[in-house]
This record gives sequence, C-alpha cells and structure tokens, in this order.
Amino acid sequence: MSADAPDPKRLEALQAKIDAMRGKDDDAPKVEEHYSQAQHAWRMVTELVSGLGIGFVIGYGIDWGLGTMPIFLVIFTLLGFVAGVKAMIRTAQELQDANILDLPGSDGKRLDPKGSNDERDE
Repeated sequence: MSADAPDPKRLEALQAKIDAMRGKDDDAPKVEEHYSQAQHAWRMVTELVSGLGIGFVIGYGIDWGLGTMPIFLVIFTLLGFVAGVKAMIRTAQELQDANILDLPGSDGKRLDPKGSNDERDE
C-alpha cells in the first residue's frame, strides 16, 4: 500500500464515529423549529396588513373615480380589516390543527364544538 492511499480500516472507524455523532444530534431541538413560530407570526401580520392595504387602495380608487372621497375609503378599509382578521383566524386554525396532529398519541380526530366525539354519539 502506498503512503498516499487511505487506510480502509481507519476510514470505516471514522465513518462509524460520524454516524454515531449524527445519531446524537437527531435528539437535539432544531433551530428551524424556533424560527418557524416567528415565520407564522409574520405570516399572520402580513395577512392583516395586506387586507388593510388592499381595502384602502380599492376604497381610495372608487372614491377618486366617483369624487366621494371618504365614504368608500372607510368602508373598504374596514372590509379589508375584517378580511385580514379572517385570514389570521384561518391561519391560526391551520396551525392548531397541525399541532394537534403532531401530539403523541393523537389519532387525528377533532372534537366537535360541543366537546364530544362522533364515536360517543353512535
């Protein structure tokens, strides 16, 4: 064997150490999980602000076209706010559903609003 050729036994030992270290890191919390909560929060803020902005632009455009400045501006800004809040609630519900499915022992079933399962009603 030449001096430049790698030793296969040492390479196998090194690969075993690498595999052992990778196994230990799987139990550690991921940094991405921490940032995912911030990403969800920014998504919800963006939905609210975009709803307000779109409502404002539509209302201003209608008022500018008709010459009735504050009426449609206020109405569509409020409608945009309502749409933004509804989008935020929908996103929060999606996140809640995803978190419920990730819980250990969860069977993926949702409770009805009264708090009883469909199985009890049968």
